[in-house]
Amino acid sequence: MIAKTLAELEDVLAEELISLGANDVEIGTRMVSFTGDKALMYRANLHCRTALRILKPIYEFKAETADEVYETIKQVNWEEYLSLNSTFAIDAVVYSHIFNHSKFVAYKVKDAIADWFTEKYDKRPSVSLSNPDVMLNIHVSHNKCTLSLDSSGDSLHKRGYRVAQTEAPLNEVLAAGMILKSGWKGESVFIDPMCGSGTILIEAAMIALGIPPGIHRSNFAFEKWKDFDKDLFSDIYNDDSGTRELMYPIIGSDISPKAIAIAEKNIKSAGLNKYIELSVKSFQQYEEAPAESGVVITNPPYGERIKVDELDGLYSMIGERLKHVFTGFRAYILSYRKESFDAIGLKHSKRFFLYNGPLECEMREYEIFSGKRNELPREKLSRTRSDRRDSYHDERNSREGYRRSKRSENAETEQNSSSFKRQKREDRAGRDSRSGRGERSFDAEKRPYKKPEEGERTFSRERKESGRSFDARSKDRPRKSYGEKREGYSGKEKTRRSSNIPEGDSYKSEKSFKSREPSKRFGEKKGPFLSKNSRPFKPKKKD
Repeated sequence: MIAKTLAELEDVLAEELISLGANDVEIGTRMVSFTGDKALMYRANLHCRTALRILKPIYEFKAETADEVYETIKQVNWEEYLSLNSTFAIDAVVYSHIFNHSKFVAYKVKDAIADWFTEKYDKRPSVSLSNPDVMLNIHVSHNKCTLSLDSSGDSLHKRGYRVAQTEAPLNEVLAAGMILKSGWKGESVFIDPMCGSGTILIEAAMIALGIPPGIHRSNFAFEKWKDFDKDLFSDIYNDDSGTRELMYPIIGSDISPKAIAIAEKNIKSAGLNKYIELSVKSFQQYEEAPAESGVVITNPPYGERIKVDELDGLYSMIGERLKHVFTGFRAYILSYRKESFDAIGLKHSKRFFLYNGPLECEMREYEIFSGKRNELPREKLSRTRSDRRDSYHDERNSREGYRRSKRSENAETEQNSSSFKRQKREDRAGRDSRSGRGERSFDAEKRPYKKPEEGERTFSRERKESGRSFDARSKDRPRKSYGEKREGYSGKEKTRRSSNIPEGDSYKSEKSFKSREPSKRFGEKKGPFLSKNSRPFKPKKKD
């Protein structure tokens, strides 16, 4: 099976799948492949916080022409997956010089399925784009095609609890990925002082309580499959053995009364209003921290709708409040302008490259302490600098390997993609001619996932018992029984790479962290699947 995710969250998703019992875990570009039974597929859809879809490949073949695609698809015994009364839809992802458009491939697959039923029964199942009974995915890389069943249906970032939203809501998968990358799992106070519609707060509460993210979904695509095991799914759905008590408060605030009103609606819809404290309050109004230590995770404005001068002042205020109020806390700030991070005026200890929609962002970690940095105990400071230096050089080598692999990959694509538009660009190795749309495929060489050794940093070392409580928030309310439909929500997705920079070390491309990633070429479309040059999974060591 294949779990799709956002870029740079592959390692987090791999740990989630292992904790659910997945075997043969291998990571690639925006995907993680694994093996398991039907129960694991159900469980992955319910429990994975950083997955977008769970695909089940059913047929792999090679095709050099559209007619070959058509003839090969007709050889599949479609009665195993569809009936005459079923509806279906096809999602095509194409990275190939052979086929010019993904919809053309989707039409060929649709025609083959329709003709297969027509020749046998003189009837055919209907196509439904809005709510199909069976969702198919066809992935093409060069001449290799993979046909899969989409077991999720709507993207898994659509949790189902969002009933209202602010102007620019944060993607749920990105919010959960930010929290899991921070390492927080409910062991301290959690604060989002610019909470907006409350996405980070809700994801944090579900992580701390052990509530699976899929409990509010209206449905999953596999519930309409011919081999759907209702009893098995019901047992998994109603298992609440993984839930736990909330030990520390989760606090959110925002300067906008409208945003707080929206957050209250979403939190109530998620059944978490008794666990999350909300208030209309600006970051600047924080005069005292609610505890001696804890975690602050927030997503401030990026400057898309306010003036730059005001933005610099905002980030300067954030740094001042963190320094003087949140001593003993770890803070994580997501933004995409280097000037904004400079305005904070604090030295970061870690940084993670992510995407928020189309924006290439960073999430930086700040360890807030009183006094000056040189006043820290010598042993702790030495160890911290050494750890950061080692991590920095490992990441720099990884990024250099990534750039070299991209140059090699694009050189190969150029030879086979003369029909695509080209755009030249300059990088650290000089001017390279690049063309084509690039390849991201799980058909290339896969690398086995190496389980972290004892002492290595990991986000989810222990295998958790699967299951969940539909109403883990309150024992007073009756749990909804399986079969009662819940409501979903639609949104968007995307992300990027992490790196640690040691104190005192200068980085040649510090002028702009966005410039370090090769810019997207004209017409390039990054695919979700494993490429032959995808980076290895290396869990970081614990501090």
